[in-house]
Amino acid sequence: MRSIVVSVFIGLTLPAGGIWADATVEGLVELPKPTDLRPLNQRYRSNVEVPVAPTNPPIAVVYLAGDFAGKNNAKSSAQMTQKNITFEPDLLAIQVGTAVDFPNLDDTYHNVFSYSKLKRFDLGRYRKDEKPATVVFDKPGAVTVHCEIHDRMRGTILVLETPYFKKSDTAGRYRMEHLPAGRHTLKAWISDNDVRERSVDLKNGQTLHVDFPAK
Repeated sequence: MRSIVVSVFIGLTLPAGGIWADATVEGLVELPKPTDLRPLNQRYRSNVEVPVAPTNPPIAVVYLAGDFAGKNNAKSSAQMTQKNITFEPDLLAIQVGTAVDFPNLDDTYHNVFSYSKLKRFDLGRYRKDEKPATVVFDKPGAVTVHCEIHDRMRGTILVLETPYFKKSDTAGRYRMEHLPAGRHTLKAWISDNDVRERSVDLKNGQTLHVDFPAK
């Protein structure tokens, strides 16, 4: 009887494949310098005053690359809002299969669209009290999002195959916990033209420090 109980306990605490997932990695990504504030143009007249668009400080998405069977996130959801004539967040990291909503929180029309090859869509113009269609992102890669009305608005949706990812803070610091032990490739995405990677050997119960200097 005791051996049966122990077997059940192990089965409940081990993830798929029997690999413990209790490793931690942290470190610093050296980020590019932020750009200046930019004037925000509006293609259609409105009674709403359009401010200067803030340029958010660069940040990175750090993720564990690889095939992680059983870590499916297909039914999850996320949001990228339009607020103060900007996309918030302007960088959204999600897993393949995630459904994303684009609510309008401003007192002006917005139009969210993308011409990215990975995911082309156009939600049309809509007001604060209108709900646009939800978009499911079913292919990995970076999708650039725009507003047809405010042509300087820009957002990025980074679609990942892995469930193990974390956005850094504006200083480049990151920390990821409950990772599977073993040899993996750790990547830091800053842009499609700036993706850095390091090989890591993660051990359960230990914290590994990994930095990503600029190229």
